Amino acid sequence: VLHAPRQTGKTTCLLALRDYLNAQGRYAALYVNVETGQARRNDLSAAMLGIASQLAEKAAESLRHGSLQAELMALACSIDGSDVLRRLLRSIASAADKPVVLFLDEVDALVGDTLISVLRQIRAGYTDRPKHFPQTIVLCGVRDVRDYRLTRPDGEVITGGSAFNIKAESIRLGDFSRAEMEALYAQHTAATGQVFTSEALELAWTSTQGQPWLVNALAEQAVWKIRPNRDRSVVIDLEKMREAREALILRNDTHLDQLTDKLREERVRRVIEPMLIGDSPEASLADLQYVLDLGLIRIGTAKNPMPANAIYAEVLPRVLSHVAQFGMHSE
Repeated sequence: VLHAPRQTGKTTCLLALRDYLNAQGRYAALYVNVETGQARRNDLSAAMLGIASQLAEKAAESLRHGSLQAELMALACSIDGSDVLRRLLRSIASAADKPVVLFLDEVDALVGDTLISVLRQIRAGYTDRPKHFPQTIVLCGVRDVRDYRLTRPDGEVITGGSAFNIKAESIRLGDFSRAEMEALYAQHTAATGQVFTSEALELAWTSTQGQPWLVNALAEQAVWKIRPNRDRSVVIDLEKMREAREALILRNDTHLDQLTDKLREERVRRVIEPMLIGDSPEASLADLQYVLDLGLIRIGTAKNPMPANAIYAEVLPRVLSHVAQFGMHSE
């Protein structure tokens, strides 16, 4: 399981790893985004057919098997949705001349019976590895498997169960280190000649703590969105970085706007609200780990939760006030 907050580079990471493995020549790696199944909600047959279509297309491309896509789709249309994924993966692995590595992206976007079915079909095919089932499958999303939540048509929320007992390891894609952030900004300097002062880099680090979207968005704001700074002879100093930081917060882009959605979840608010007012959180360790995985907090030197970065520290109180004013819903 590969999980990390939104817009941290998970998909980019998977695509790079796919290309790396294929270039090595030992594995046949393919990437499939299964988010198409979300739109079908609890219509299992329609959802699985949408996922099957994506899988057939990507398998034919990766394996360079001209007739495979048509063969897989014909097979998909003849099989019940509760077993179609397993059967397709069996056919793909059997057709490949190398062990198959499968990256399934946006898995936690699936809901209800579709998510249960995907997990169960993967679990059912495990014993057929590697000749007749993928050697390795990576499930990618915002959440770890333990946090997948299933809602029945009647509103009942289901978590856990044997279908979830499929992971060998969980990996959280981390934030940039200070050195990595500076190396990224140095690429801009190398390409354009535009310099960041040490004070500007310090503010960029304290503002973002390496959160990948914020690191990139802040730099983009500084060197592109603020028009005078497009002149590459202009040095990005502390004042210009501070101006970019404030403009980024006011932009309220999708990334920052998504914080509103997260703060509508009761288990997130149980952690965030006490943290912001300086009280000890009454949340469980599971809630704390969940909010940590979402990238909203980090654990400080005193082992207490604190906002993940200075930008979130400014944005979270505003978002929480908005949620309180306009109401909330539980996930």
